[in-house]
Amino acid sequence: MSEFLHDVPVRPDCRHFRGDLPCRPNKEHGYTCADCPVYAPVGKRILLIKLGAIGDVIRTTPLLRRLRHEHPGCFITWLTLTPAILPQREVDEILKFDYASALQLQARRFDVAINLDKEKEACALLLNVRAEAKFGYTLREYDGVPWPVNALADHKFLTGVFDQLSLANTQPYVQEIFELCGFDFRGEEYVFDAHDDRGYDWGALPLAAQGPRIGLNTGCGDRWTTRLWSTEKWIGLIHGLQAAGYAPVLLGGEAEHPRNLELQAATGAAYPGTFPLPQFINLMNQMQGVVTQVTMGMHISIALRKPTILMNNIFNPHEFDLYGRGQLVGPNRQCVCFYRGTCKLGTSCMEALPAEKVLQAVRESVPL
Repeated sequence: MSEFLHDVPVRPDCRHFRGDLPCRPNKEHGYTCADCPVYAPVGKRILLIKLGAIGDVIRTTPLLRRLRHEHPGCFITWLTLTPAILPQREVDEILKFDYASALQLQARRFDVAINLDKEKEACALLLNVRAEAKFGYTLREYDGVPWPVNALADHKFLTGVFDQLSLANTQPYVQEIFELCGFDFRGEEYVFDAHDDRGYDWGALPLAAQGPRIGLNTGCGDRWTTRLWSTEKWIGLIHGLQAAGYAPVLLGGEAEHPRNLELQAATGAAYPGTFPLPQFINLMNQMQGVVTQVTMGMHISIALRKPTILMNNIFNPHEFDLYGRGQLVGPNRQCVCFYRGTCKLGTSCMEALPAEKVLQAVRESVPL
């Protein structure tokens, strides 16, 4: 639909139109709105607020598939703290959460606005943004408390504020956020970029003849240290994998680097080092299976559709959907430290998770 500025036709409803700069079709091909062959009128405009952390942003991406299905031709704007993790070709507009982004979003109008974060700044933005339909969490004006914007968000809200309800929950996270948006979850997969087009050289990795590569994501972050598995356990698993015919590859970031060097020296397992996030993602994509705890690496592994052996103790196991690939394994004694960063008993129950149990899960999930 054209508007005219000094008799010049302009189509601001086109998904390519920028307003502040020439659009790509104009820049690359010289097209103008008058007779543009790639004119693509936008349907509904949708705002999705999911700020962080990185793993939570990754596991929100299945919503993209459903939003595209329910609203063909929609234009999706995603506000986040970590723009680089999002699939750049699958989201129309990616904004980093800062003052400038918040200012312009409050001046715009959307057909649908969704906020999946209970951080007060995210809730305040949903409260103030103009949208025909809102889902998720808003902010109560008189006391500043995050609050469900409608009844669809009640379940997810309550499991986040009462441990008893969180422990009793049997819905995985992805199902919860779909229902919060008014959708039934139909097994939609993550939307993710493996960065295979960047030409990374992985010649130093074990060859196919050495067995399936099993990535070992050895870290667990510094917030929930009750998840930590001891160096001795990792060494036992690595030796078991090697004896069984697998090729273990140590994975991690700067925080895991000293431990991975120690594990490499003790076992001879491959350790390619640390990398920027896109390269690390592509490294994980070279694996045939991944052993991980509840970390960013777990979300990446699931997004890459790798068989994932997930070691879990302090979180509700129903929270995680492995999409039928891999297994969830836990300690041989009941964890009593639900969502706690330190163990009440002094010694984490992760020490009661034998390496043999993890090895068996690898055998069953990644055949030789």
